[in-house]
Amino acid sequence: MDEWEKIEMRIKKAGKRLGQVKIRISILNQKLKHLKTKNEYPTFVIWENVCGAFVSGDRMDFRAILESFTSTQVPMPKLKWANAGMVRGREFELCWRVLDAQYFGEPKLLQRRKRIFIVFDFGGFRSHKILYKPKDLLKYSEKIGNVKDKDTKSNRRNLDKAGRQIPNIRPFQDRQMREGAKRKNETIFRSSFGKSNEPFPTLLASNPIMFACWVEGKEEEGCIRYLTPVECERLMGLPDNYTKYGADGKVIIDSARYKVLGNAIALPCVEYIMSGIKEEMLTLDKNEQKSELNIKNIDKTMTN
Repeated sequence: MDEWEKIEMRIKKAGKRLGQVKIRISILNQKLKHLKTKNEYPTFVIWENVCGAFVSGDRMDFRAILESFTSTQVPMPKLKWANAGMVRGREFELCWRVLDAQYFGEPKLLQRRKRIFIVFDFGGFRSHKILYKPKDLLKYSEKIGNVKDKDTKSNRRNLDKAGRQIPNIRPFQDRQMREGAKRKNETIFRSSFGKSNEPFPTLLASNPIMFACWVEGKEEEGCIRYLTPVECERLMGLPDNYTKYGADGKVIIDSARYKVLGNAIALPCVEYIMSGIKEEMLTLDKNEQKSELNIKNIDKTMTN
C-alpha cells in the first residue's frame, strides 16, 4: 500500500468531512485556474479557520488542507500541529500562523480571538515575510516610550484624574457562574465576573457575549447585560453600524448581525496580512523597474 492509499484509508476513517475538504479545495483550484483568472493562478491565497482545525479528524484535516494547496506529502506531527509552520517546495511557499485579535489593531482590540491563517505564495517564497513580519509590534513599542508598566491598567485613569467614578466593566461568564452556584463554590462564582484588564472572550455566532458593569460602592446598582451589535462590531475592528443594513438597504435584525459577526474575521488581522502582501508586491514592482532601468542603461552603453 503506497502513501496515497494510506491517506485515503485515513480519510474514510476520519469521516466524510475530510473528503469534502479535499474536494472543495480541488474545485477551488479549478475555478481559480480556469474560470476566475483566465487560466492563470493567483499570486497569493489566504485561508482562515478556527484552531479546532488542528485537531479535527484526528489532526488529519489540517494535513489535508496543506497537501491540497501544495500537492505534496506533508508529514504528520508527533503530538500536535505547531501554532506556526512552513511548507516550501521548488516553486512555492506556504506558511501558517495562529493570530490572536487582542494583539492587533490600533488601538488593540479587546477580544480574545485566535484563528489559524494560511498564506500560500504561488509565485515565490514571500509568505513568511507576510505572515511573520514584526512591523506592528515595533510600532506599538515606539508608542509605549518610557512607560514601564505595560499592563492595561496603566492606561486607565484613576478616580482623582477622571473627576468622577469609573465603572468596572468585566467580561461575564454565565456558564461559569451557573456552575459555581450549582456547586456552591464561591471562588468559581466570583471568577465568572472576570478581571478588569481581561479581554472579552471570542464572539460566537450562536449567542452574544455578556458583561458586568458596576461602580465601586454601588454594586447593587450594577447590571449584567449583553453586548450590543455595535459593541460587537467594535470588538471586530469594524465601523459602527457596519452590519446594520443589508444590500437592499433594509435594516438587519440583531440576531442575524450577531451571527455574521461571530462568523467574521477580525479586521486588524486581515489588515496585518494584506499590508504585508502590498509591501511585497510594491517591492516586486520596484525591483522590476530597477531591472528595466539597468537593461536600458546597458543598451545605451553598448550603443555608445
